[in-house]
Amino acid sequence: MRLHARIEHDLTKALHRRHGLGLSEYRALAQLLSREDTGCSVRMQELADALGLNQSSVSRLVARLEDAGLSQRDICEQDRRGIYTMITPAGRARHAEAEPTYRETLRTALDNAANDPDLSVAVTALRPQGSGLIPTTTA
Repeated sequence: MRLHARIEHDLTKALHRRHGLGLSEYRALAQLLSREDTGCSVRMQELADALGLNQSSVSRLVARLEDAGLSQRDICEQDRRGIYTMITPAGRARHAEAEPTYRETLRTALDNAANDPDLSVAVTALRPQGSGLIPTTTA
């Protein structure tokens, strides 16, 4: 829990300071970007599930992304019941700008935690044996 809290804090601070993005906003953009290859928009409930947020929180999150021009809502002709969202070109660009910060901050946070005797075992479990690499997921 301490490792998770420390990393989340560092990521939140770095993304906000350097890119004006919250951690949930960055992760939402990453989810939208990962689904873009399919040519489909993402249903709001799917985004909520992927981010571990409730429907109300995701609606507010998507509204912030829309206000910033980073995503847009979409209606699916085959499923008019659901509301969908998709990443915009500005959203792709903002994610691309923020991704190196995310990775650098995650790597630094893990390096720092590896030097803490109470957290080093957890860090070792997260990293491939002896690689010094960070996990490849952005979620």
